[in-house]
Amino acid sequence: MLRGEPAPTGPARRGAKPAPFELAAIDDPEVPPALAELAAARADEMDADTVNRELSIARRALGWWQAEGWIKADPTIGIERRPAPPDRKKVLSKPQITALWQLGASVREKTFWKLLYESAARADEILCLNIEELFPSDKRGRVVSKGGAIEWIHWQSGTAQFLPRLIAGRSRGPLFLTDHRAPARTPSLDICPATGRARLSYRRAEEIFERSTRLLANPLAGPDDFDELEGWTLHRLRHSALTHDAEDGTSTPMLLARSRHASVRSLERYARPGVDAVAQHVAERDPAARRRRRTRALKASRSSRGPFWAYLDDPPSSVAHQPCCTGQPSVVRCRW
Repeated sequence: MLRGEPAPTGPARRGAKPAPFELAAIDDPEVPPALAELAAARADEMDADTVNRELSIARRALGWWQAEGWIKADPTIGIERRPAPPDRKKVLSKPQITALWQLGASVREKTFWKLLYESAARADEILCLNIEELFPSDKRGRVVSKGGAIEWIHWQSGTAQFLPRLIAGRSRGPLFLTDHRAPARTPSLDICPATGRARLSYRRAEEIFERSTRLLANPLAGPDDFDELEGWTLHRLRHSALTHDAEDGTSTPMLLARSRHASVRSLERYARPGVDAVAQHVAERDPAARRRRRTRALKASRSSRGPFWAYLDDPPSSVAHQPCCTGQPSVVRCRW
């Protein structure tokens, strides 16, 4: 965009490599109006969060270039951040999560997705996990969070069942690996000493998840439209896990501890019940539905009420007669 060309959108964004650009050209007085026009056009094509994130990255880079003395002007002055209303569609419903577990994915993908959802951790935290940082007996692991803090994540039985198959006898090194041997320039910390394979990257993990969930995200589409569809992002698993916890009645302090957020304000967008939970809440408080439930419960209780019958030829004194609530003839009930 600094060169006066529109930035790629959609699948073309992944792996796009812009041509070299002379930083000195940023001081050209024609750059700011051209950049403002392109930024406005991009805001119409992309969501507000993406546009604001790209603007923040550009301004951080421009500030550093100015501090180094490479440029003098800031062409982003006058470009305002876009209002970003919360996206209520990021939360996956519980049936969608169930459908995700039924996909025919590899053990690596199933373990990764299960661990993301059950721990409500960030994808980059999970991908940076090493085997020696796992404590399977306690169903927990030690991760490096934002700012370099050492924190704990916890998982459930679903992840615990897949982990032994994923590790397959390895004792150290990256937990999630690529399918091929690591290139020659890969850092040693990102190479498995047993297999020689590299640590799975965030970009590759995101591509696999997005491609695997295209038909789930677009249930009315057919296989012929597969290449034009867009699937889910990995972050939606964390978002969904925290929202489902809130819907199930998890307290705010526990949500803060589970999400490892610094404040309730930052947690707020995760802890908002989803559309399915709101629909269920409204349905459960429908007066007509309440009457139907009471009627069914009353019928069920009547059908299960009545004595425990025992037919005796010569009942003892401790046996008495009692009629059944169904109006059937009375028989003898045992009282012992």
